[in-house]
Amino acid sequence: MLRDDCTALWNNLSTVLSGIPIRVTMQQIKTVGVVGCGIMGSRIAQVAAQSGFQVFIFDENADAVKKAQTGIDASLQKQVNKAKLTLEQKKSVLAHIVCANDLADFAVCNLIIEAVFDKLEIKTKLFSELDRICHPDTILASNTSSLSIIDIAAATRRMDKVVGMHFFNPVPVMQLVEVVKSIATGQETLETAKDFGNRLGKKVIEAPDVPGFIHNRLTTVLSIAAVEMLERGLASRDDIDNALKFGSNFPMGRLELMDMVGLDTLLAGYENLYREYKDPRYAPPLLLKRMVAAGWLGRKSGRGFYTYDKDGNKVG
Repeated sequence: MLRDDCTALWNNLSTVLSGIPIRVTMQQIKTVGVVGCGIMGSRIAQVAAQSGFQVFIFDENADAVKKAQTGIDASLQKQVNKAKLTLEQKKSVLAHIVCANDLADFAVCNLIIEAVFDKLEIKTKLFSELDRICHPDTILASNTSSLSIIDIAAATRRMDKVVGMHFFNPVPVMQLVEVVKSIATGQETLETAKDFGNRLGKKVIEAPDVPGFIHNRLTTVLSIAAVEMLERGLASRDDIDNALKFGSNFPMGRLELMDMVGLDTLLAGYENLYREYKDPRYAPPLLLKRMVAAGWLGRKSGRGFYTYDKDGNKVG
């Protein structure tokens, strides 16, 4: 669907949705906004649309929106090719995803999930603006993997309506969602977010508002250890990854997984953890910093610990 088509569809939908109450209960979440059209945001939007929600997406970068539309279409087509989805179902999912013209269009949403870059100043600016635009009962959720939810919520006048919803990449495949409750998150907000995750077919766990939450606090140490082994020449890239794949039955090696997530995203997360804990276990390896500086960000840039073709397939 082209951006002009999205605009026309939005104009029609906004008229219909203007009559839908905004106040959120577990049964009333119908419209979901996703801010940020990177790999995480676009796939969160896809999964929500496949679960029957009306979804609006927005990114300040128009190219990111177009790329998200192409990526969602390709992801759904893979399901069609595997007979997991019909062409009619694919068309229905795509019809549930509309690109908003600007953030003001998110005023009709019951739940908004932020999936922008993991920098506190970027997120607080966005949440402050969403707080101004949206109805007081709209729930604002962050997909942050390492930042404090209360630090983000403090930029709003609705700290009780702010919650963490940490999805995992690739969102259509990975089942886990960490729902993060800050000290100010209301119980109704928490339960609504958990119920929403369940309605997406995910395994929902409640995580504490501490850096790294549960999953990343555990796995960051493993990822850093893998990079440091490679950096010090203790083992080869393939041997490090194969050790976990064939010794611990991991679906992919740690370095390969880091490439898929994005080395810049991971570096930002590790820096957040180290800044909070001051624990050397979370100190980002020098090799990782140098790779990010070189623009070797993993699959999305074509080079990380491995190399990739234009379609993201590993070639070396």
